[in-house]
Amino acid sequence: MRVDIELVGFDGDDTLWRSQDFYDAAQAEFERILARYVDIGDAALRARLYDVERQNIGIFGYGAKGMMLSMIEAAIGVTAGRIDAADIHRIVVLGKDVLAHPVELLPGIREAVAAVAEHHRVVLITKGDLFHQEAKVAASGLGDLFHRIEIVSEKDVRSYRRLLDEFGIEAARFAMVGNSLRSDIAPVIALGGWGVYMPYHSTWAHELEADVAADAPQVEQAATPADIPAALARLRARA
Repeated sequence: MRVDIELVGFDGDDTLWRSQDFYDAAQAEFERILARYVDIGDAALRARLYDVERQNIGIFGYGAKGMMLSMIEAAIGVTAGRIDAADIHRIVVLGKDVLAHPVELLPGIREAVAAVAEHHRVVLITKGDLFHQEAKVAASGLGDLFHRIEIVSEKDVRSYRRLLDEFGIEAARFAMVGNSLRSDIAPVIALGGWGVYMPYHSTWAHELEADVAADAPQVEQAATPADIPAALARLRARA
């Protein structure tokens, strides 16, 4: 029996608006700060910071605040406590700068969401710090396009199952659009849904660890926002 896709979810960061670029800039400045104390190559600074961030996700969650606190913890560890207070303050400022960055929509994304909304109910499902995500949604000017906006602490099978139950729709009638195979696509596929994968030019290492491939049968790829409606149409034909 043919099943039609009725509900389409959109991710926020790096799907609707730029995000990872600001984290990458903070990472580069963090490395410049630490270069005063250690050889950042020999110290494997990037890998050590990621290890700290990964261990702290369950405590701090996702977002700029968790990044900043993990940077401070990593900096103290890498320098054996030699980092001075002024440089710790510089790391705090890095976190604040990420929280204050302007919301820059991906080119054509408003038109793409509006085109999808002509044929489907659309919802925004994004994860991260509640205050930061709420501010970005408000500043984006896209809120009027969505039937519902959900900000979650984690995007996993449990979270999507809860949301689909609340939406009153089975997974086979749901497709998720996002730049992360791990967070946006894999959990939905595991539930029996569909995914449109739109990779961003830069992705946090944590989001690269996925249990689904970009060419899985339930997944279509979109190179740009303008490609999203066609990708969904191909999924609908396959469904």
